[in-house]
Amino acid sequence: MFVPATFAAALLMTIISTICWGSFANTFKLTRNYRFELYYWDYAFGIFLISLLLAFTMGSHSGGETAFLANVHSAAASNLWYAAIGGFIFNIANVLLLAGIEIAGLAVAFPISIGIALVEGVALSYALQPKGSAALLAAGVAFAVLAIILIGKAYGAMQGAGRSVSRKGIFVCVASGLLMGVFAPFVTRSMTAARPLTPYTVAVFFTLAALACCFVFNTILMKRPLVGEPVGFAGFRRRPASDHLLGLLGGVIWGVGTVFNFLAASLVGVAISYAIGQASPMIAALWGVAVWHEFRGAGPSAKVYLAGMFASYLLALVLIAWAYKAG
Repeated sequence: MFVPATFAAALLMTIISTICWGSFANTFKLTRNYRFELYYWDYAFGIFLISLLLAFTMGSHSGGETAFLANVHSAAASNLWYAAIGGFIFNIANVLLLAGIEIAGLAVAFPISIGIALVEGVALSYALQPKGSAALLAAGVAFAVLAIILIGKAYGAMQGAGRSVSRKGIFVCVASGLLMGVFAPFVTRSMTAARPLTPYTVAVFFTLAALACCFVFNTILMKRPLVGEPVGFAGFRRRPASDHLLGLLGGVIWGVGTVFNFLAASLVGVAISYAIGQASPMIAALWGVAVWHEFRGAGPSAKVYLAGMFASYLLALVLIAWAYKAG
C-alpha cells in the first residue's frame, strides 16, 4: 500500500486535494442546462469507480496485511460502517452544495458551505484525534471564518451594484456546510479505532455509501427539486454522451482529491488534512471570478473583499500546516 512517508509528501497531497475539491464543479458548469440532480448520478458513479481503481492499484501495491482486500477482511465491521455513514452524510451535503452553486454561483456557494464545514469538521475531528498544535489550528480556522465573512461582504456589495441575493441559496449553502462538517469525525473514527481501515478502504466504503444515498436523497430531489420543475430519468437518458462524461470526470476529480486527503490524514491526522483540503473555496472562487465571471459588474468594494478572502484562506493554509510541525 502506498502512503506518504514525509510531511512534505502529505502536504503536497492535501494541496492536490484542495485543487481537486475546488475544481470538480467546473465539470457541472461546462454542461449546458443539465439539471444537477441528473448530473449527480454520473458524478456519484465517478467517485466510486476512481476510489475502487485506486484501492486495487495504489492501495494493493506490494500486498501484505494493509492491501485493500486484506484490510477489508481484517478490519472491524464497525469501522466499515463508520466510513459508510460518513459517505452517506457527505452525499446529502454535496447534493445541497451543487444546488447552492446552481442558485448562488461557485464564488459564493463554496466559501459559505465549505467554510462552515471546515470549522465544524476540524473541531470534531481534533476532539477524536488531537494531532498538532491546537492554538495554531484554531488560528488557521479563524482565518478561514474571516474568509467566509469577506465573501459574504463581497456578495452584499454585488447586491448594492444591482445584483440580487437569494436567501434560499444562502440557506441551502448553510445546510450543506453543517452536514459537510459531520462526515470527517466518522472518517477519523474508522481510521483510528481498533482494527482500523486504511485510507483506500475508507474511500471505497465512503463513496459506495454516497452512491447508495443517491437512490434515496437524489431521487427525492428529482421529484421535489429545490430549483426548477420535477425531473425524471428520461431526461438523464436523453443527455449527450459528453454530459455524462463530464459528470464522470467531475466524480473522478473529486475522488482523487478525497483519496489523497485520506492518505495525508494517515500521517498528519484527519483534522489537519481535512482543514487544508477544505481551503477549496479559494480555488472555486478563483474559477468563479476568473473563468465564469460571476462577479462581473461588481464595484471596487466587492473586489477588495474578494482579495481579502483569498489572503485569509492562504493564511489559514499556512497556519494549519504550521500546526502539524509545531505539534
